[in-house]
Order: sequence, then C-alpha cells, then structure tokens
Amino acid sequence: MLCPKCRNEMEEVSVREVVIDRCKSCHGLWFDHGEPEALNESWVSEFLDVGDPTIGQRHDENDTVGCPRCGVIMRHHYSVDARLHFECCDEHGRFFDAGEFTRWAEATYLAGD
Repeated sequence: MLCPKCRNEMEEVSVREVVIDRCKSCHGLWFDHGEPEALNESWVSEFLDVGDPTIGQRHDENDTVGCPRCGVIMRHHYSVDARLHFECCDEHGRFFDAGEFTRWAEATYLAGD
C-alpha cells in the first residue's frame, strides 16, 4: 500500500493482533475501521506514532487525499479545538499524519490519566 499523503511505501506494524500500516517516509498511520479504538493504551501511541509532528502538520495542507484502499477522496475530520485534523474514508478507515494519533488517543482515552 502507498501512503495517501506522500505516496511512499507503507509497512505493516503489529500491535497485539492488530496490524497498522505506517509510512516508511512521513510516518503517517493508516487504521482500518475499529483499529484505533482497539489500541487505547498510552504506550501504543508512543510505539506507533514515531514521526515528527511538525512534518505531519505540513501534510495537513493537502486537502485532496485519496483513501489508500479505494482511492475515493477522504473527508477531513477536525476536533473542536482544531489541534487535530485527520482524514476519514467512510468505507475503509482513517489516516493520521505524524503526531495526530497521539493527540487523538490523548483526547479520546487519556484525558483522565
């Protein structure tokens, strides 16, 4: 699979029994439906989200990103505080640029830690 942002090759990374696709170049993360919710422990985001968030923020400027599974342009999801911006394919999953999965996990699961 190719990264929907930088078009470089993605590698599979296994966490427990969940397989995530991570770009070898920009370190963006592709999650099939239900996978981010299955990985809700703080160490998981630290293990998976290894890219530079500054580079991830630069990739947010690209607003026509195709799903790596079907090619359909993904819709953008913004958090209320605008710190988090990621792409969603209603059919297949979500793409988080470097640093975004960590922010998503913190906002979703770790706020009470």
